[in-house]
Amino acid sequence: MGLFSRRAPRPRSPYDVHQPDPRIWGRTYAGPHPWIFGAFIALVALALAYLAFAKELPWAGEGYTLEATFENTATLRETSPVRIAGVNVGEVTDVEAEGDVARVTFSVSDEGRPIHSDAAVEIRPRLFLEGNFFLDLRPGSPSAPELESGGAIPVTRTATAVQLDEVLTALQAPDRKNLQRALEGFGTALNYQPTAADDLTQDPDVAGETAGQSLNDAFRYGGRAGRGTAIVSQALRGEGQHDLSGLIRASGDTFSKLETVDTELAELITNFNVTAGAFAAESENVSATVSELAPTLDETEVSLRHLSDALPSVRRLAIESRPAFQELPATIDAFGPWLDQTDLLLADRELGDISLWLKQSGPGLGQTAHASKKLFPQLGQLGRCTSENLVPTADTVITADGFGTGQSNWQELFYAVTQLAGAGQPFDGNGPYFRLQTGGGPTLVRNPNPAGGLQRQFNFANTIEAPAGVQPVLPGATPPFRMDVKCHRNDPPNLNGPAAAAGPPDLVEP
Repeated sequence: MGLFSRRAPRPRSPYDVHQPDPRIWGRTYAGPHPWIFGAFIALVALALAYLAFAKELPWAGEGYTLEATFENTATLRETSPVRIAGVNVGEVTDVEAEGDVARVTFSVSDEGRPIHSDAAVEIRPRLFLEGNFFLDLRPGSPSAPELESGGAIPVTRTATAVQLDEVLTALQAPDRKNLQRALEGFGTALNYQPTAADDLTQDPDVAGETAGQSLNDAFRYGGRAGRGTAIVSQALRGEGQHDLSGLIRASGDTFSKLETVDTELAELITNFNVTAGAFAAESENVSATVSELAPTLDETEVSLRHLSDALPSVRRLAIESRPAFQELPATIDAFGPWLDQTDLLLADRELGDISLWLKQSGPGLGQTAHASKKLFPQLGQLGRCTSENLVPTADTVITADGFGTGQSNWQELFYAVTQLAGAGQPFDGNGPYFRLQTGGGPTLVRNPNPAGGLQRQFNFANTIEAPAGVQPVLPGATPPFRMDVKCHRNDPPNLNGPAAAAGPPDLVEP
């Protein structure tokens, strides 16, 4: 056995038939070459890595892009994010200098659209210190039209974040010294203890307090004022979607109109200067007025609280009145024909003439009404005289000496009037002639002739029989007439009394 030896070959088994390995290329495998699989896997890995960093397909376009002009882009670079309300909606695709300004191109995804024509953009830092800037995009108002892709945002609506070196550069030694003095003065102002002379013109609630203490009081009282301010601010937004924008638009129109009257505005400012000077001249009175504002506001708060308590009732009244207001248009429509007829009625040919006549007769009616103040009392006395004197006298039945007829006095009066009318009937062509016992009689009577005259001392006539007497007897003198005694205060006349007795006849036999 030598130094080197070889193992004897193992004898082959009759069942040991040669089987080639199919995993080895060139023996029995005839598929794609293994390097093709390796290249495919490498391409897939490269594509996944690109998508992981680029987050877009290489053949895809940039999509919706905009441009913005900045005075200074700081350290903004490509791929810096673009955000709306803190949400990434795109990235910066290009930063290019153009003279003293810089033009930044950035993309916006569909989630960030629409971007309106009044949009604004600002470069802001993502960290407290330098670096990692992003674009803070404000899409603008909904009423403005949308910017088309490739549109530009001007430099007037862009802003750049202030960097720390700019702040440090601005605060040089003199500026820092002035800032220190300002802070020291502000601290002295807040901690200055006022004197009695200083408190003379101040509100009693803050007398003796420093400016810092008064400021703390303002913060303590400012809570309610802030709440009221928030309510007012919310109310200014309006009830609809575009109420505030409508208000701003109307304000713009107002200012545009004011711009056309600049001369009048200058005069207004001059007059305001005069007014301010008048206030300055009355500074003590104005200070006294301001000092009274606090009690006035306290009283106003009570009144406003009562008003607030009354508002629910007013609201219920408004709700209950809503059906009536709903019926109001129909009522107004139905009221139209009535107004047309009323218009015709009030025309000059209708009530117009009547009103003119009333106007003309008004002074006379006024004088009549004034005079009636004297007339009506006289009418009242006349009525009482009639009811208390004349009517009882007219109803009296004359029974004295048996000359009565059994009828009331007023009936006998009308009987006599009727008989006189019958006695005065015409009986010839000479017209009416009063006849009294025209038949004559055997008894000759006479009476004195009142007219007298030559051979006319007596009047003669024939009667059927001699007159028995006269009733009533004509008194020898006129009864007294007193203006100081009212009629209704006199007793009714006694028609059957002694004065009613029959007297001697005035016609006697000669």
